Amino acid sequence: MPTTSITQQMPCSSAEIFALLHDYPRRLEWDTLLSSAALTQGHLTAGLGATSLCVGKPWLGRIGIETEYVMWREGELAAVRMINQPPFFGSFAASIRHEDTAEGSTATYRLTFRAKPVWLRWLLEPVMLRVLRMETRKRLKALAAFLRAAPEQAGK
Repeated sequence: MPTTSITQQMPCSSAEIFALLHDYPRRLEWDTLLSSAALTQGHLTAGLGATSLCVGKPWLGRIGIETEYVMWREGELAAVRMINQPPFFGSFAASIRHEDTAEGSTATYRLTFRAKPVWLRWLLEPVMLRVLRMETRKRLKALAAFLRAAPEQAGK
């Protein structure tokens, strides 16, 4: 199962990053991967059991992945698993772990997935992994840059 992990130094505390990252009405202010992001199924805030739908940019095919939060430790760790059946993804799960440091904090995003259809995994998974790794790195850097440009934005 393809897996990758990306760590990014952040200019704010773990609590500030965590709050902004899971604030869906503000997600598109910094997230370079998504064209839309919203909580679903009547959920008003992110947290254990909440669901969300994140849709990729047009050049990524506007694939929408709906997830459910399966782990939630405020300010420290959140994990999701895919609950819909979008094109090309048989399964998808991700977590983000935050740790405070002397310089601010770090955010470590880990994802794992399986491609579909099964008979094309040999071709799809290496390409998808490369794109997901590149886009994850890009979006975490964008989040850090957003917070460096306007540190007060984290708690807005």
